Amino acid sequence: MALVRILVDGYSLLHSWPELAPGKPRHSAAAREELIYWLTRYRDAIGTPLTIVFDGGGAPVGTPATHSTPELEILFSRSGQTADDIIERVAHRMTPFGEVLAVTDDNAERDTVIAMGGLASSCLSFIQTVESTLKEQELSIKNHNRKERTQFKKSHS
Repeated sequence: MALVRILVDGYSLLHSWPELAPGKPRHSAAAREELIYWLTRYRDAIGTPLTIVFDGGGAPVGTPATHSTPELEILFSRSGQTADDIIERVAHRMTPFGEVLAVTDDNAERDTVIAMGGLASSCLSFIQTVESTLKEQELSIKNHNRKERTQFKKSHS
């Protein structure tokens, strides 16, 4: 079955990825924006829609409006909800359409998503996947540009 969406527990991933927004508190707008930046690049590279869910009784006061799209959703849980609640609900609702991948370090949450027929990844494993995918993309672009330059030079000699 095809992977139809990646569901990311935003703060779980931020706590596991200290290289993002170094020196910034993990719940800060700067850390969230850095995470969104990298996951946007990853989503663009793989083409699979992605949802980032942050815990928090709605967006914190002063949070700039997010620019969610169907391809990259950014959600904040409402008061009395957790990111896990939203991830479980979305995973359940997406079942008829294909598999979802839940990214979290919460073992119980991963087990729940797997029991619903989805896939799950630890944050560290997902970070490694993101980094290697983006490195491969960068290398591919470099190689493409090198070939194009060579071809351009040959055609204008």
